[in-house]
Amino acid sequence: MARSNKPSKVETAKQNSNHLRGTIAEVLASDAEKFEHDDVQVLKFHGIYQQENRDLPKEDKVTSFMIRTRLPGGRLTPDQYVQMDNLATKFTYNDSLRVTTRQAFQFHGVAKGDLKPLIAAMNESLVSTIAACGDVERNVMASPAPRTTPVHQRVQELADQISRELAPASGAYYEIWLDGEKAERKENEVEEPFYGDVYLPRKFKVGITLPEDNSIDVFTQDCGLIAVPEGDTIKAVNVLVGGGLGMTHRKADTFARLGSQLVSVPAEHAADAVKVVASIFRDHGNRSDRRHARLKYLVEEWGVEKFRAEFIERADFPVSDPIDVGEMELHDYLGKHEQGDGKFFYGVWIENGRIIDRENRRLKTALRTIVDRLQCPSILTPNQSVIFADLTDEDVTTIEALLAEHGVLTTDQLTGVRRYSMACPSLPTCGLGLAESERYLPDLMDELEAELAKLGLQDEAFTVRMTGCPNGCARPYTADLAFVGRKPGVYDIYLGGRLGGDRVAELYAELVNEKDIIATLRPVFNKWASDRQGDESLGDFYNRVFAKEKVRTLVTGSKEYQGRVTLEGQAI
Repeated sequence: MARSNKPSKVETAKQNSNHLRGTIAEVLASDAEKFEHDDVQVLKFHGIYQQENRDLPKEDKVTSFMIRTRLPGGRLTPDQYVQMDNLATKFTYNDSLRVTTRQAFQFHGVAKGDLKPLIAAMNESLVSTIAACGDVERNVMASPAPRTTPVHQRVQELADQISRELAPASGAYYEIWLDGEKAERKENEVEEPFYGDVYLPRKFKVGITLPEDNSIDVFTQDCGLIAVPEGDTIKAVNVLVGGGLGMTHRKADTFARLGSQLVSVPAEHAADAVKVVASIFRDHGNRSDRRHARLKYLVEEWGVEKFRAEFIERADFPVSDPIDVGEMELHDYLGKHEQGDGKFFYGVWIENGRIIDRENRRLKTALRTIVDRLQCPSILTPNQSVIFADLTDEDVTTIEALLAEHGVLTTDQLTGVRRYSMACPSLPTCGLGLAESERYLPDLMDELEAELAKLGLQDEAFTVRMTGCPNGCARPYTADLAFVGRKPGVYDIYLGGRLGGDRVAELYAELVNEKDIIATLRPVFNKWASDRQGDESLGDFYNRVFAKEKVRTLVTGSKEYQGRVTLEGQAI
């Protein structure tokens, strides 16, 4: 389909924003309740989304804001964690922090008048929100394991370098939020030498990891990097392009896609390679249709070979073929692990990333007490949990005692299926949410665990992910089992991904009412329990037995569910 030459409204907003300034400062200083369209788009580049509480009646709805941090690799000093915890208590509507699936924090329900003091207070701890959202390179993900080997430390250094070199150069953030003077530019000096006036066509996600660890879901990144070690050094970096999970319901020309192996480059040119990929996207991405503006659609349109040729043409550094690194696995790093220097790190599970105190599980207080008492650094993980580092054996004992005291679940109290579950926030704050996600998944997990226990599968580990819309923020389309919201109380079910994150799940059942989810999945679970080969995972089993070339009929709507799935012509 031919592209239109007419830029989208968002492109126009960027073009007219004066490099991310818009009229944000003027609206902040006014009595206006909210920002209008162009400023709403520009605010995203500053890490801010304008939202409202959708639980409230229309007449009672009040505009509020979500703020997201930029934390490469999710690293936080003790002082930074304490400041983030304090700010959540002071400025959010439910006294909570939320860990994102990109190793950052989100603050929900912030009032317009609190935006500037909140961002200024973050800056005092050297935490920024610039480019946490918007059509730029987003928060750079990295393997969260805080091991002290030179290889692990180098991966984090590369993540920091990429984050610095692809951050917007505009002084707008400093001027608006930190009361900085507008920098005087020399004649003909360009304010955004890399991004230009209209930045990228859409968001651009980057992550770097090691072959041993695919916790960042490297194949789902716009530009994924796999660092290839050789002894105590990084020999090279494999570059993958075109990953991405967002799609639109019933739009076949939108789809999830895994990244394609492109090239390998010397480790010292990892950031340069990302800039080359981003520059191709900047110059050739779709700027007329936001639905098709992600890099994955350009890679599909061109093909990998054409994209590789363009990359090589632009690169002024050595380029080689990708290096075989074998299959990758997901690690969540929960519990106690050796760090490599005689100390330990300890991962604490956070259900769907929500750090909050509840009646019988005071997680927020527990985590804050750990940091206050031990003064340990922390790392936010891609699986929405937190790792505490630089610990002694005594420190680990202290952590486990504090978790128990505050009713927080430890690794040995989690089933495999709950351990690897994730959900996006969705309702009530996200404007794109079509169905519940974060608030509903815990109850569904109770039902799933009970069903699996009946079949003797209670110790099996597989990924379960839920999103309230098809945009894929909780990375559902690489999960063994995923639920994607269609409308209130109704979900599409996907099956067939796996823990390694290197396979796209397929649509198994459409428009399933939440009360019928377990019944809809029971045929697969029953068959898995009776016919699996060895320790075959749910996703591997589904692909061997239930994949679409064998399943002749999809379940379509839970009201019609009467065993309509067939296996090689036989009703199940």
